[in-house]
Amino acid sequence: MGSVADKVKGKRVLITGGLGMIGSTIAGKMVDYGAKVTLLDACIEPYGANFFNIDNIRDRVSLNISDIRDKESIKILVRNKDIVFNLAAQVSHNDSIENPFLDADINYIGHLNVLEALRHHNPDAVIIHSGSRLQFGRNESVPVSENHPLKPRTPYALNKTAAENSYFFYHEMYGVNCVLFRVANPYGPRSQMKHSKYSMINWFIRQAMENRTIKVFGDGSQIRDYIYVEDLADAFIAASVTEECYGHAFNLGSGKGTPFREMVESIVRVAGNGSIEYVDWPADYVNVETGDYITDIGKVCSFTHWSPLTDLQSGIEHTFEYYCRNKSHYW
Repeated sequence: MGSVADKVKGKRVLITGGLGMIGSTIAGKMVDYGAKVTLLDACIEPYGANFFNIDNIRDRVSLNISDIRDKESIKILVRNKDIVFNLAAQVSHNDSIENPFLDADINYIGHLNVLEALRHHNPDAVIIHSGSRLQFGRNESVPVSENHPLKPRTPYALNKTAAENSYFFYHEMYGVNCVLFRVANPYGPRSQMKHSKYSMINWFIRQAMENRTIKVFGDGSQIRDYIYVEDLADAFIAASVTEECYGHAFNLGSGKGTPFREMVESIVRVAGNGSIEYVDWPADYVNVETGDYITDIGKVCSFTHWSPLTDLQSGIEHTFEYYCRNKSHYW
């Protein structure tokens, strides 16, 4: 069978959104495994691109400042690649409501550009897509398996689902090898820390570090599944070199649910700073509140033999320590 590291060694890899939290974490692991890594990032504000994220591997990767919406650029960059981690995205649920055209342009049309480039110029590559738990809409039961109906409630979730369907179409019609993930709430080192539009744990960590008041909507009883970025990256990499995964969608999270208030209390306790205030749900967040969510990770564990290694408390501690050391690069 061989280990994941053995399977990855020597692979030619393209990571779009490569300067963000997830992309740069995957890049670091792939480089260590002996892969030949090319990063693409459009560096669009206010998303998560940060050159410091690859500071320790900068001399071991190729970097292209480009955009998945640039058809000519993508045609060149996908050539001769064995694996494409297509992580470029518009990342804010509420921003997608304010500007659904931009969201569709990046999260749907941009991904079509990459699929078309692979179809015509590199049909043997494997491509990984990062979707969202919000594709399910209101959760009818927990834990949530891959069989749960997809009923998106924001343009962001809608376009993630449209892109996912396009991947399935290109797999079935043109033989493009793809793996689809629907990711729970990711957090960890290398996330942007300038706004609260994604990676809520990271934003709360910043607020606690600055001794601010963290506002929790409702009574904080809502349950969420949080996945540490290192575990997430390991799952993506394992699936990319596991042929049984090709053509499948997988739910990805820690498999454990945590009440929101417990997550916030852990952050305040770890940081030794900050306070908590419970407030009413604002109107612009009600649309993305889908009920309690816990990921059923049985399928991804079965196919890849992956399992999450980092519990929430340890993940918060690692993340806090990272930003204590590197605050100047993220504030």
